[in-house]
Amino acid sequence: MEESVLLDRIVVDPNIFGGKPIIRGRRLAVEHVLGMLAAGDTTETLLEGYPWLEEEDIRACMLYAQRMVGHERIELMTLTATSSQ
Repeated sequence: MEESVLLDRIVVDPNIFGGKPIIRGRRLAVEHVLGMLAAGDTTETLLEGYPWLEEEDIRACMLYAQRMVGHERIELMTLTATSSQ
């Protein structure tokens, strides 16, 4: 499935979960799915727990996270000490 089609499954609605990214307008946040995967849950466990959830939804969550992290940048700052007299 094309990435843009996968990402269309992720919705941001200010009226649901305070605007957090959710899956297809349902009350399941992307961060919740990612947290479950990070905790060791399998795709199968998620699909069993949420009968309406599809494998593509889980892939969409991972792609969304990858895109968000891909935009992160770290800027190093140099601090200089000043002497006070």
